[in-house]
Amino acid sequence: MRDATQGDGELEQLEKELVEKVEALVLEAEARTRPLELDPFRSRLFECFATAWRAGLMEESSQTDEGDGERPPSLTADELTKHLAARWGLADALKNALAQHAPLNNSDVSRLRLLWSVLRMWMEWEYAWRRWPDYNEQW
Repeated sequence: MRDATQGDGELEQLEKELVEKVEALVLEAEARTRPLELDPFRSRLFECFATAWRAGLMEESSQTDEGDGERPPSLTADELTKHLAARWGLADALKNALAQHAPLNNSDVSRLRLLWSVLRMWMEWEYAWRRWPDYNEQW
């Protein structure tokens, strides 16, 4: 459910800011050769997730807004990793490697691994938060 106090323009801006923040965090972890799954990176990534959740950015964006062809702002695990992969040119890198029957370069492999870590954690948090109401009543 979207935050009724924010218009799509504000949500688009927040989406962009969170993608930039996640990208900077991932690149910092890469530069420091530290895993994203450990603090401080895990906590900082989770803060981004919680901000996106509270803003209502965790809705699927497979449907377009009112038929105008534009997708509503969304930061589901799929959307977040699509943003990062596009910024890093990973789709083109994979296509080129496949077309040339060559391995990916080390930098692209490293980014794919980081992307997988982000995807996995983001999906796990999203699942847990969606399921929280199902179990919250019992505790």
